[in-house]
Amino acid sequence: MHIRGDHAELVVGGRLDVRSAADARTVLHTAVDSGQGDLVLDLTGLDSWDATGLGVIMGAHRRAGRANRRLVLRGVPPQMQRLLVATRLHRILAIEGGIEAESLPRV
Repeated sequence: MHIRGDHAELVVGGRLDVRSAADARTVLHTAVDSGQGDLVLDLTGLDSWDATGLGVIMGAHRRAGRANRRLVLRGVPPQMQRLLVATRLHRILAIEGGIEAESLPRV
């Protein structure tokens, strides 16, 4: 997993899983704490995430809310969109462009 960017936009690539969760959490929390306004998390290059990775995203979402910021997901890959819809997290998280649940292929 790699994350690059600043306190306004981060680009995540690789795998966001149990092995990378601690590092990702640190980077996300630092970005949330050191900026203002929306924090955009570009997931275009993300290959996969597991439950731990999703937990990191949700933790950053909660932290951003406490800091009067908003975590905005951009470029969510289709397989991750399906997971967000299945868990109904697409209703909680800010997703740029939204997710059309009806247009996603069924798994």
